[in-house]
Amino acid sequence: MNEQPIDLPCPICASSGNVNMIAHVDEIPYFGEHTQVTILCHDCGWRQTDFIPAEGKKAGGWSMLINTEEKIRARVVRSSSCTVCIPELDLEVKPGSNATGYVSNVEGVLHRFQEIINMVERDLSQQFLNADGEARAELMEQMATLQNMTLTLAELGGPDATPITLVLLDPHGHSMILHPDATERALTEEELRELPVGPDPAVFSTDEAGDSV
Repeated sequence: MNEQPIDLPCPICASSGNVNMIAHVDEIPYFGEHTQVTILCHDCGWRQTDFIPAEGKKAGGWSMLINTEEKIRARVVRSSSCTVCIPELDLEVKPGSNATGYVSNVEGVLHRFQEIINMVERDLSQQFLNADGEARAELMEQMATLQNMTLTLAELGGPDATPITLVLLDPHGHSMILHPDATERALTEEELRELPVGPDPAVFSTDEAGDSV
C-alpha cells in the first residue's frame, strides 16, 4: 500500500504538507468489496480511517432485537456517518467531527456504550463532590440510571437479561448488522434532515471485542 500526499491541513495540528492518504481494497465477509481509506498526519500522529463499499448504497437503517447470547456475536459494520441507538435505554451515539467507523460485533458495540457510560459517570462523580442540595440529588439519580444501564449491557445474553434493540441509522448507507434476524429499512425524510453525517473526510477502524451520547 502506497501513501499519497493530499492537499489538506491536519485537523489536529493544522500542519500542511505532511498529511497522506492510504487506500486499500478489501473484502468484508457477507458485506462485499470495499475500499478502506486511511488519512494520517506524520507531524502529530493523527490517523482516521473509513471504508467505501464498492457498490453504491442508499441511506438506510438497521435494527435487531438482542435477546439471545448467539446474537451478541453478530457482525456489525458501522461507518463514521452512522448513529447507533439502544431505544430501551435511551442511549444514542452520534458521529462527531472525529467519529471513527469500525467492523466489530454486537458485544463490541455494547462495550463501547459501557465505556461512554463509565466516562460520563466519572464526570458526574466529580460534579457530585462540588454540588449540594437539589443538584446533588439530581446527580445521584443520574448516576443510578447510568449504573442500571451498565448492568443491563453487562448481563445481556444471561437467562434473566432484558432484551434490548440495537439500531443503526446511516445517511450514507455504509452500515449494517450481519444477521438473519436483522431488519433493514429506508430512512424517513425527517431522519435524513436531522441525522449528522460525521466527519469530512470520513474515517474507519476495526476491533473484534467490541463519540458523544
